[in-house]
Amino acid sequence: MAAADDPDRVATGPLDSGMTRAELGEAAAGIAGLVHSAGAEELVFAGLNGPAFPVLLFGAALAGVPLVPVNYRLSAEALTGLLGRLGKPLVVADEDFVDVFAGSRAEVVTTPGFLAKARTAEPAVGLEASEDDPAVLLFTSGTTAEPKAAVLRHRHLVNYILQTVEFGAAAPDDAVLVSVPPYHVAGVGSVLSNLYAGRRMVHLRAFTPDGWLSLIREEHISSAMVVPTMLARVVEHLDGRPAEVPSLRSLAYGGARMPPTVLEAALRAFPDTGFTNAYGLTETSSTIALLGPEDHRAALVSEDPAVRARLYAAGRMVPGVEAQIRFFDGTVLPPGGHGELWVRGPQVSGEYQGSESPLDADGWFRTRDLAHFDDEGYLFIEGRADDTIIRGGENIAPAEVEDALLRHSAVREAAVIGLPDEEWGERIAAFVVVHQGADADGETLRAWVRSRLRGSKTPDVIVFRDELPYTPTGKLLRRELVRMAAAERNEA
Repeated sequence: MAAADDPDRVATGPLDSGMTRAELGEAAAGIAGLVHSAGAEELVFAGLNGPAFPVLLFGAALAGVPLVPVNYRLSAEALTGLLGRLGKPLVVADEDFVDVFAGSRAEVVTTPGFLAKARTAEPAVGLEASEDDPAVLLFTSGTTAEPKAAVLRHRHLVNYILQTVEFGAAAPDDAVLVSVPPYHVAGVGSVLSNLYAGRRMVHLRAFTPDGWLSLIREEHISSAMVVPTMLARVVEHLDGRPAEVPSLRSLAYGGARMPPTVLEAALRAFPDTGFTNAYGLTETSSTIALLGPEDHRAALVSEDPAVRARLYAAGRMVPGVEAQIRFFDGTVLPPGGHGELWVRGPQVSGEYQGSESPLDADGWFRTRDLAHFDDEGYLFIEGRADDTIIRGGENIAPAEVEDALLRHSAVREAAVIGLPDEEWGERIAAFVVVHQGADADGETLRAWVRSRLRGSKTPDVIVFRDELPYTPTGKLLRRELVRMAAAERNEA
């Protein structure tokens, strides 16, 4: 559709030398021919952000096989293990990552070599997949357990785009800066939504705050998406200064929980930019709820506590997606009720490779996120059900304690977990990173939390760290914190 609408419009790269829509289609057809001739059942990609990813995504689709973007930061052992769960993969890897696949039995080719070969390859014809075939396999981040391969079929992704994006809605000079990695669902969604809307895609291969800001200025970027850790680093880099990026009209964030202090600082640094919170999961084909720019502006200036609170909401559900809040016994709760979020809709997959469908009899998917809706239909995410701390019979959401800690001027990052305790069942452990040069001790921070929350929610122990463990997409690795705490107990 995009190529037929305007074949000469630049789809990806610099405006004066980027790949046009027609060239993208031709390159994808060549990729499909190579995949078909290799007899591959999956096309695996291990590489950085760049114009290769859109070509491989559409090339795999034309070949009728799923694309499997993998996290190139994983160890050789972990990557080989993931390949072992596939049928007959063909691996396309950036040159820096080729060696990590040396122990696998898969065919491995370099990204530049594969793209060059595709230019002269016989294009594939008539191999397109059906809507029920897998389009993408995405391995979940595995923050609390081993990664699972989420299956997104063509119909899931098509429904996501048709329900959330207007075809050709972007202005001719619109450009988006893509800095989320290809192996994240936001990376997949970014390719599809921006090509469909008509935005030129510019890729940031390796994120740094200064590099991100500089590329926005150089390429006159009009929209961008970041994960919370990226925005936190940008805000810290600016150190109270305005961002001075006049072309940036919209900034979306998502992929992990946004600390309130970071969001508030970012709104001050980008006063002329519209902010959008995009909430979704891998299993839901990306975004299922949006908090738009007007919602942010209204909440920021409101004196009504209920409206002000929406600044930290996930937003309202997108068209085509239904939602319920259920108690742990399955009872559907009314607005205001706190429980687990369940969703249903044509973009919701909820399917994992090699597993039975987790959807219930009526097609509802359990997100395992704790949440509630306010009276106006705004969704608030309270954290993962698996992360809930049960202390003396009371359920405590780590996010509530983390937010209280982050309000202290000395605290840069905070993460809260539950540790086994014979008397209380679990005790609260907080891991804290302080700002450079800041001075704070455990008792001071415990008193700070106690003055803002009930005494039962005060951390029993505070551990100071130079850094916290995150995935590259900004999700906190709580299981790593549990492991670190266990190791410290053993050493003691």
